[in-house]
Amino acid sequence: MTKPNPFRYFKTSPEIIRLAVMMYIRFPLSLRNVEDLLHERGIDLSHETIRFWWHRFGPMFAAEIRRKRIEKLRAFSTWRWHVDEVFVKINGERHYLWRAVDHEGEVLEGLCQSKPG
Repeated sequence: MTKPNPFRYFKTSPEIIRLAVMMYIRFPLSLRNVEDLLHERGIDLSHETIRFWWHRFGPMFAAEIRRKRIEKLRAFSTWRWHVDEVFVKINGERHYLWRAVDHEGEVLEGLCQSKPG
């Protein structure tokens, strides 16, 4: 059984609805700012229409984003991290620097102490 199309009673295309809602969610814009940006692109909508779409389709889009993030995380099952221990001198004193580093070399967290552990 197929899911019913949530956009079936709307005259506006689903791409424009998605664009308007995602602009409002993704960027720190007011409804009127989104209305102005869409107007500059030749799309004439009311800010109240965008608000209605946000209430109607926002949770659906958020669920899609969450589902895609979870799928991405599951795809990276090879994701690994390790702890590096480095000795550094700060103002002539020896300090211990521990860093959590992921498999791409990105530093996740760092801790610097003057005494070990």
